[in-house]
Amino acid sequence: MDEEYIDKVKGYIEQKDTENVKALLADLHPADIAELCNDLDPEDARFVYRLLDNETAADVLVEMDEDVRKEFLELLPSETIAKKFVDYMDTDDAVDLMRGLDEDKQEEVLSHIEDIEQAGDIVDLLKYDEDTAGGLMGTEMVTVNENWSMPECLKEMRMQAEQLDEIYYVYVIDDDERLQGVFPLKKMITSPSVSKVKHVMKKDPILVHVDTPIDEVVQIIEKYDLVAVPVVDSIGRLVGQITVDDVMDEVREQSERDYQLASGLSQDVETDDNLVRQTSARLPWLLIGMLGGIGNSMILGNFDATFAAHPEMALYIPLIGGTGGNVGTQSSAIIVQGLANSSLDAKDTLKQVGKEAVVASINATIISLLVYIYNFVRFGSTATVTYSVSISLFAVVMFASIFGTLVPMTLEKLKVDPAIATGPFISITNDIIGMMLYMGITVLLA
Repeated sequence: MDEEYIDKVKGYIEQKDTENVKALLADLHPADIAELCNDLDPEDARFVYRLLDNETAADVLVEMDEDVRKEFLELLPSETIAKKFVDYMDTDDAVDLMRGLDEDKQEEVLSHIEDIEQAGDIVDLLKYDEDTAGGLMGTEMVTVNENWSMPECLKEMRMQAEQLDEIYYVYVIDDDERLQGVFPLKKMITSPSVSKVKHVMKKDPILVHVDTPIDEVVQIIEKYDLVAVPVVDSIGRLVGQITVDDVMDEVREQSERDYQLASGLSQDVETDDNLVRQTSARLPWLLIGMLGGIGNSMILGNFDATFAAHPEMALYIPLIGGTGGNVGTQSSAIIVQGLANSSLDAKDTLKQVGKEAVVASINATIISLLVYIYNFVRFGSTATVTYSVSISLFAVVMFASIFGTLVPMTLEKLKVDPAIATGPFISITNDIIGMMLYMGITVLLA
């Protein structure tokens, strides 16, 4: 879908040529139509939506960019949102849509939903924290009772399947709706018709609870290669399931958040956000960086006599600051990645610090030795800069590596997102400490 195609659609919309717009949209997947709508202004997108059948319109709205969707929904009355979109959505998608509306509009939309059961499910799901399994799950799934026979089970499965777009697993519950197992479809074919479901089901299925954090849900689905995972409440009743496509969306959003945090952005921001939001997302860490730079200048200002006696020392200020920042960022990035994929536990802090210290000592020795050789050739063996820079560089690399390890692991213990430790925070701190070490060692050796 290139610019020429989009311009053609825009041209037909301006002419109100519904037939040609319909023809262009006819063979497109809902995700492609959503991409097209992202490039249109809200009024043109509204024109496109009027030409879609209700099911396609709902699918397109789910695929749209969140900010564009929010702007688009502001143009629509609550009744239209309910009857043209929500009525044709799975509950998890409907809840995502509802979270983007203010409370008053949420209530208005809910009041226009004709299916009372669906409205009740949406209300229940909105009560859960959106960062937990309960906030991500959907209630559309196939369930069978453990006491049913094979023919009875098959009949009920057919009835339930008619209401669903996809079937991932068939869940077995007892009379109190507590999850008992998963019913393999192969067993339905190979087991005698007199068998009861409970005799052929797979017991003790992998599951999550409604308050399980999304990060853990992602890890469980990845670890056990699941396409969906059942969600139970505090007493074991089956209340929903989370599918792999929902998890992939969450993984992508989390990766984007972590990347922005590591880049020094204080909030989620997109390229098409307004100037105020873009500025407010960037300014906090820039101000902190500015204060760090002023702090560095104040430290260096106390060593005028040292620079007067050894002016060549000033040549290595960028090397000390840059190396410390790079080493700290490398160490923190490895730790954050390990914490994210559960290959590292915050309980192993001392063990990991020891490992990083060994790696840092090897790297510091190599770097310091190379700088020593360079300064030995350039300034001679008796010059203060020859050995002070190498010793300072060794100390800075050791500190930056250990600090870059400790900070994210400490933040993890404090239940704070450790991704903030991979960005400007580490660099600014290492710059300041690095300068203090550099000048302190130089004064001692001068």
